[in-house]
Amino acid sequence: MKSKIVLVLASLVIAPLAQAQCVGDVAVDSRVDGGDLGVLLANWGPVTSTALSRACDLDSSGQVDGADLGALLANWGSCPGPTWGAVLESQPDPAVVTDANLREAIVATGLPWRLRDYGTGIEMLLIPPGTFHMGCITGSDQYGCDSTERPVHEVTLTSAFYLGRFEVTQAQWQAQTGSNPSLFQGQLDSARRPVEQVSWSSVNFYLSATGMRLPTEAEWEYACRAGTQTPFYNGSTDDGTVGTLAWFYYNTCEVGSGCGTRPVGGKLANVFGFHDMLGNVFEWVNDRYSGYTADPQTNPTGPASGSIFVLRGGCWENDAYGMRSSYRSTGSGFYSDDSVGFRAARTP
Repeated sequence: MKSKIVLVLASLVIAPLAQAQCVGDVAVDSRVDGGDLGVLLANWGPVTSTALSRACDLDSSGQVDGADLGALLANWGSCPGPTWGAVLESQPDPAVVTDANLREAIVATGLPWRLRDYGTGIEMLLIPPGTFHMGCITGSDQYGCDSTERPVHEVTLTSAFYLGRFEVTQAQWQAQTGSNPSLFQGQLDSARRPVEQVSWSSVNFYLSATGMRLPTEAEWEYACRAGTQTPFYNGSTDDGTVGTLAWFYYNTCEVGSGCGTRPVGGKLANVFGFHDMLGNVFEWVNDRYSGYTADPQTNPTGPASGSIFVLRGGCWENDAYGMRSSYRSTGSGFYSDDSVGFRAARTP
C-alpha cells in the first residue's frame, strides 16, 4: 500500500489537473483500491490546503471522515464512470450544489458529477436517484395552480441520469446538423443563445445521432425543483424574484433591447447547478401528454401513444405565471416556435 500512496502523490504533482473517473479514485487511475484507502486515512480530519487533503474530501464537507470512507468503499474496484464524456469535476462543487444532502446523494452514486460530452461539447451534470412530489404543490403570491398540474403525486426515480447544464445552443445544434433554424440569430451572441424553432421530432433526430435523449417529464421536474416544493426553484413564492432566475417577458422586452431569447447561463442556477430551467425557451420532454393521477409512480414515462407532447419551463414571452417548476404546456410532434428549444439528457 505504501508504494501506491507514493504513486498517488506523484500523480497529483505531475498531473494536478487530472480528474478522477469516479468518487474515491484519488490516484486518478480508474480504480478505487487500497492505495486510495491509505491516502484517505492518512489525510483523516479537517481538510487542509494540500491537494491530497482536498481530493480525499469526497463529499466536500470540509472534513475527511466516515462519510468519505463509506463513499470510497462503496466504489471499490474498477470505476464505472461514463466513457462518452470528459470528466470536468468528479465531486459536486459545494459553491454550486449548496445543499449538503444533495451533494451526499450525488457522491453516493459513485459517478462523476460534471462531464462534457465528447460528441457535442454539451456540459452535463449528474442527478441522483430520489423521491419528490410532482405537480403544483402551491401557487405563487400572484397566481394559482392549473388543473393540468394536479393532483400532486409522489414520484420515485430509481436511477441516476445526466442532464445538460444549459439549454442546447445554436452553435451546438449547427455543429451537428449544419443548419440553424432559430429566429434569433445574427447577433454577436447568437451562438450562445438557445436553439429554437425545433420540433419534438427534429430534436429526437438530433439526439439519436449523439447518444443522448430527452429527459422524461418527471426527470425534468425533479431536476428543476432541486429539492424545493415552491413554485420557483429559489424556494420562494414571490413572483417578484422571477427576474433573478429567468429570462421572461418583463426582462426581455424592455424598451430598446428587443424581445427574444438571451445567451444561456445568464441567470441564477438552481441548487443542482442548472441554468434557464425557467424562462428563455420552453423545453421539450420525452413524454406524451396525459393528465395526472394521485397514485404514486416509479420512473413514469407518460402514455405509450398519442400525438401531443409536453413542454416545460416557460419561455421569454411568458410572465411569471409560466415560470412555475410545475407549469406544463404542450405541442404536437411537429410543432415549432421561436419560444421552443430543449435540454439534453443522458443515461450513464
